[in-house]
Amino acid sequence: MHTTPPRADPPLPGLVRATRAALEELPVEVAPRLLGGVLEVTAVGVTVALRVTEVEAYHGAGTGELPDPGSHARMGRTARNATMWGEPGHLYVYLSHGIHSCVNVVCGPDGTAGGVLLRAGEVVEGQDAAFSRRPAARSPRDLARGPGRLGDAVGLRHPVHDGIDAVTGAEHGGAAARLWLPTSVRDDIASGPRVGVAGVAGTDAFPWRFWVAGDPTVSAFRWGRGAAPVKATRPAVLD
Repeated sequence: MHTTPPRADPPLPGLVRATRAALEELPVEVAPRLLGGVLEVTAVGVTVALRVTEVEAYHGAGTGELPDPGSHARMGRTARNATMWGEPGHLYVYLSHGIHSCVNVVCGPDGTAGGVLLRAGEVVEGQDAAFSRRPAARSPRDLARGPGRLGDAVGLRHPVHDGIDAVTGAEHGGAAARLWLPTSVRDDIASGPRVGVAGVAGTDAFPWRFWVAGDPTVSAFRWGRGAAPVKATRPAVLD
């Protein structure tokens, strides 16, 4: 299997290459640590690098103390969600609404299902390539503002890229992905309910969406079907 050589320097200051160990904790714990990190994808000889600004954590059956009714893996392992049960650092790429390829970083110990959905980001390298994939984008802010747009911008597609390894950079489906993590957790992170998730899984009983407060690339919030505030709270800034 071909492995793309890692670049000598990170795409932005204050980043290090992701490791399995850095991603072995529960998704809800890993998710805020991804903010400000960079996902770098090389496909068809073109590299697009994206600074992550918004994420959502999802657990699988038996993962953590609180069952997650909003997860693809809530009922156990299936052909669709198999990547979520593998070793951390691979990318779970799934199809949403039959159209959009969405990208998740697999987290937790090997054999325990979990992932962090990359909801939004800022393209910091390869902007021309991202615009060619996202011709409807009106500005750089909109290139990866939302999980389907993000998947398009970086060039990852379901099913060909599902399972690609963002730790080793091993080629998969004609592409290679590399994940870079911040050396420390940001101090401007907000949290709240997940976007558009139905039922209780989309309420503030699951404040598992994290974003860089005030960043213009963060997607707009909307309640999912049957979801509503459980209690009147404002998104909290993590200490």
